[in-house]
Amino acid sequence: PPEEVEDVSEPTKRDRSHLESTLKLNEDKPADDFSGVLQRLRKIYHSSIKPLEQSYRYNELRQHEITDGEITSKPMVLFLGPWSVGKSSMINYLLGLDDTPYQLYTGAEPTTSEFTVIMHGPKLKTIEGIVMAADSARSFSPLEKFGQNFLEKLIGIEVPHKLLERVTFVDTPGIIENRKQQERGYPFNDVCQWFIDRADLIFVVFDPTKLDVGLELEMLFRQLKGRESQIRIILNKADSLATQELMRVYGALFWSLAPLINVTEPPRVYVSSFWPQDYHPDTHKDLFLKEEISLLEDLNQVIENRMENKIAFIRQHAIRVRIHALLVDRYLQTYKDKMTFFSDGELVFRDIVEDPDKFFIFKSILAKTNVSKFDLPNREAYKDFFGINPITSFKLLSQQCSYMGGCFLEKIEKAITRELPDLLGSIGLGKKPNVLSCDITGCGETPKNRYRKP
Repeated sequence: PPEEVEDVSEPTKRDRSHLESTLKLNEDKPADDFSGVLQRLRKIYHSSIKPLEQSYRYNELRQHEITDGEITSKPMVLFLGPWSVGKSSMINYLLGLDDTPYQLYTGAEPTTSEFTVIMHGPKLKTIEGIVMAADSARSFSPLEKFGQNFLEKLIGIEVPHKLLERVTFVDTPGIIENRKQQERGYPFNDVCQWFIDRADLIFVVFDPTKLDVGLELEMLFRQLKGRESQIRIILNKADSLATQELMRVYGALFWSLAPLINVTEPPRVYVSSFWPQDYHPDTHKDLFLKEEISLLEDLNQVIENRMENKIAFIRQHAIRVRIHALLVDRYLQTYKDKMTFFSDGELVFRDIVEDPDKFFIFKSILAKTNVSKFDLPNREAYKDFFGINPITSFKLLSQQCSYMGGCFLEKIEKAITRELPDLLGSIGLGKKPNVLSCDITGCGETPKNRYRKP
């Protein structure tokens, strides 16, 4: 019968014209020149933030040094989620890589075991992770610290695609696998955290036919804390379910995620099917197409706001460095107050590290400075931190001042409250007036979801 013949034939590809138009791939727009702003941003970072960061070894707490390559890098879009939910297919689809030799492998079993960085280049080629990390002009040189085993699991693909001139994609191995960290041979969570800290947009992709919200996912959302405004949740392969089932899954997903995300505004969820094949017949094609276009607009927004995001990112980093410095200072002050001529320094300090609440260390920071409780680092992290860095190797904040350079703390506070917001304002002048109010960029202490649809 003719029906059967039809099933065997090549699945029809869907029309891609909305991709071209929404992402403005055919426009030859002159690139905005932000070199002056970037110079100022680097100067603020090096003079006002980095000294405090180095003095209190912030990098050992969060593995987070900011290189110049990173200050000038393109926006990064990170794809996270369980294996086989369609992360790689989605990238193939957005870049039109399917059926080319460089398409990312896709399939039902876990296929991506590497972190794959897809970036712009004059011709299609792959780059070894070791080469990427060695090149200090790229923003990936800090990844060297995760060791040789990890660099073998890092791969770069250069593609001559218009979209990649403005943004870089990162595909990650499926997160939710019941595999232990040790089996991967490198600190998987730390590597994920490194990418999460730097991503401008984080797509957490789910397959509605196997929705599994387990411990690994809880772990993932713990790592995403503080990055809520960058998260977008994607319910992929939505055309594989009947409407009623899809509604149920959508509800179940929110129900399971609610305790994991502490924001007043729920993250945006896109329900669609991101791959080149046509939507399943008898499903809500119009809805899926609209959702896809919204997602593409979201992506565009990130590209347009890349400079604002960069400044907001550096500012968020400065806020964390400042809190870390205040905490170390407080631990040190408490230690000095408790020490007497006869006491054993190590025992005294162990007591403080084991139970900081007894000495109101975290509470006092919240009380005396405008610090949000969501920005406070984890207490356990400080046990590890002081395990490597003895308390006696630090100086009090009040001693970190020089006649010429002023005080470290004052400089970072000035950067957070005045210099970085002013820099943001200066970009806004050339754009539409009033667009860059603090509501959008979150230059107040409470970061807003700056991609919210009005």
